[in-house]
Amino acid sequence: MGDVLSTHLDDARRQHIAEKTEKILREFLRFYEDQYGVSLFNSMRHEIEGTGPPQSQLLWRKMPLEERIIFSGNLFQYQEDNKKWRNRFSLVPHNYGLVLYENHVAYERQMPPRAIINSAGYKVLTSVDQYLELVGNSLPGITSKSGSTPILKCPTQFPLILWHPYARHYYFCMMTEAEQDKWQAVLQDCVRHCNNGIPENSKVEGPAFTDAIRMYRQSKEQYGTWEMLCGNEVQILSNLVMEELGPALKAELGPRLKGKPQERQRQWIQISDAVYRLVFEQAKVHFEEVLSKLQLSRPAMEAVIRTDMDQIITSKEHLASKIRAFILPKAEVCVRNHVQPYIPSILEALMVPTSQGFTEVRDVFFKEVTDMNLNVINEGGINKLNEYMEKLSQLAYHPLKMQSCYEKMEPLRLDGLQQRFDVSSTSVFKQRAQIHMREQMDNAVYTFETLLHQELGKGPTKEELCKSIQRILERVLKKYDYDSSSVRKRFFREALLQITIPFLLKKLAPTCKSELPRFQELIFEDFARFILVENTYEEVVLQTVMKDILQAVKEAAVQRKHNLYRDSIVLHNSDPNLHLLAEGAPIDWGEQYGDSGDGSDSGGSPSPSEAATLTEKRKRVKQVVSVIQDEESGLPFEAGSELPSPASPDSVTELRGLLAQDLQAESPPPASPLLNGAPVQESPQPIAVLEASSPPASPLGHLPPGKAMDIDIPKPSDQETGEQVSSPGSRPPIHTTTEDSAGVQTEF
Repeated sequence: MGDVLSTHLDDARRQHIAEKTEKILREFLRFYEDQYGVSLFNSMRHEIEGTGPPQSQLLWRKMPLEERIIFSGNLFQYQEDNKKWRNRFSLVPHNYGLVLYENHVAYERQMPPRAIINSAGYKVLTSVDQYLELVGNSLPGITSKSGSTPILKCPTQFPLILWHPYARHYYFCMMTEAEQDKWQAVLQDCVRHCNNGIPENSKVEGPAFTDAIRMYRQSKEQYGTWEMLCGNEVQILSNLVMEELGPALKAELGPRLKGKPQERQRQWIQISDAVYRLVFEQAKVHFEEVLSKLQLSRPAMEAVIRTDMDQIITSKEHLASKIRAFILPKAEVCVRNHVQPYIPSILEALMVPTSQGFTEVRDVFFKEVTDMNLNVINEGGINKLNEYMEKLSQLAYHPLKMQSCYEKMEPLRLDGLQQRFDVSSTSVFKQRAQIHMREQMDNAVYTFETLLHQELGKGPTKEELCKSIQRILERVLKKYDYDSSSVRKRFFREALLQITIPFLLKKLAPTCKSELPRFQELIFEDFARFILVENTYEEVVLQTVMKDILQAVKEAAVQRKHNLYRDSIVLHNSDPNLHLLAEGAPIDWGEQYGDSGDGSDSGGSPSPSEAATLTEKRKRVKQVVSVIQDEESGLPFEAGSELPSPASPDSVTELRGLLAQDLQAESPPPASPLLNGAPVQESPQPIAVLEASSPPASPLGHLPPGKAMDIDIPKPSDQETGEQVSSPGSRPPIHTTTEDSAGVQTEF
């Protein structure tokens, strides 16, 4: 690898790449600085006027999944340095960064992880053929001959590959199709979460950044949705730069690559990853510098906005009226001829899979609560309630149980419309709807938890508790139906705008865009940071099509299509005290309703050592999924074992036998219950229980602001750091590699 990079990325070429990156970044950041003032004004105006959607009926969890691990387990990973498959122990913390350890022993001994992967921008592939097709398309002109050795060989029929158009790729494999399905659900959940990298509570910086991305790409005549708008700001900015650098770099370096086709493909992947890392570091420095400058100037801008809010609004409305008079005739004709006839078709294509997904969320929630109620009747009432509620509280973040909901969005197609409206991919709509599903599931679960916790304060008997659970379930489902209707209608409106507005702007650009500069003189110089002609023009275009979109969604609701509520149906203060209940401390079911003892039969007060054990039990990391493993596939793989490439199915069977023999030498896990409610299995499973009493040191040494944790599970930061991941003085340095948030590999 070193020879490839030193040959094709020498100092002169690196300097050339840095200069081109610098030019792109400076151009984009001018757009960002312009949009920051507009976004700040819009945010303050919204706050003062108090406009917004109606209050939801369901409660929302303010700090979801704190001190949780989504899952842990073992999987085989392909090592590119020695071309062998190695078994890795992996876990995913609540921020969905895939953490890979050498083995489970390395995790227990607090050794640094081999890799921390932020999967934003990645695709999860389930076949080598899919991967080879994408790799072949990434470097045109290189085609492998029939029968030649492919770039990757998988020793089983069940691979999972993380593919990225610019960054390095990751190769995994499983022993059975059932394991592959489970891991695929987990990795897709990681991708879905990491793609949504810009915090939604960022009311100024987030909208300013996404608007700047859109304005910059439109200045390059690139309209429509962009598939690589995923991850945090630095990742998105790196993708933006690579989108421009990539074609020229391919044209320059592609003909110079030597060797067989698969070797040239491998070289290009290494070069692309190295360039992506260079771009990422440069983008990080520039973005943080500009953001810091804007945040320093924010108080002065806020003072001007507060003082002159009315004048700014008046000035903007005057500008909008002039632009409207100029473009309205052209825009209305364009909407009537090219957009309006297609709105019902687009809406129907969106409504069917989305509504099926939300219905599945409702069904899964109903089934889980009903099963819990039956268990309360049959297995001991309140004494077991803490176990059931611990599991239920994590339902929205259980990738396997939520998979049936997410799968409903996969059939989404815009056949015939996708090319017309320049929609590069429907994945952006699928993932947004899936995120809404997870949020609504968690809101329903949290509302149920809160109401049940209130009911338990009355000291009900087992029979009374079961009746209360059923009554609360019905109450929550009514609230869910109302909220899910509101969320879906908002999603449909936003999706229709996201599809049609870029199309309209592109259609109107030849006749309207060149005339926009003359409207600049209508803006007072003092307000020029908060009013932009381009933004006002887009708002006017939006208004021309908005009435048709609102009417289409309203008609769908009036016809009771897909269980949508009419806009006239508004539930006002149906539970006036419910939202007050959510202001209390988070409910800890294990702490409040768990067993007071440690499981022993001895009476009296616990000894100091027993008390310490209880404390550690309470601190133990809670897992949503313990082990990703097919029940029929035998024991978990022995950590650190190598996986040979099997020539036939018999070698897979032989491999399983060898793994089972190796595991017989393992010592059994501590005899304590799993915190996700799963019983301890008799057979040795060294990864079934994770203790927080000896947590591994964080490889990045970084926690998000306000996210203090009692445990120290390694967390990928929101931005690439390139830091050393081993703590000085804590353990001998180990020569290995780690990948931070962007999937970027560094030596330490």
